[in-house]
Amino acid sequence: MTEQQLLKLKQDVDAAKTKVSELTGQRTALMKQLKDDWSCKTVEEAEAKLQSMESAVEQLSQQIDEGVTELKGKYGL
Repeated sequence: MTEQQLLKLKQDVDAAKTKVSELTGQRTALMKQLKDDWSCKTVEEAEAKLQSMESAVEQLSQQIDEGVTELKGKYGL
């Protein structure tokens, strides 16, 4: 390997270390936000909470649709 190739390789390694550090910081910030905002310690907990929330939204949507249908029938809209 030439000196230029070694210098390029060193630059690549340094760039990769910087990127890893940035991504680690982002992951830490996102995990903190997940814990603070949603009380989830892991991504798996967040996924389970998301499923639960989606189910609740679906139930509420269905109740709203039924209520609208009932009102339309009751008031002839």
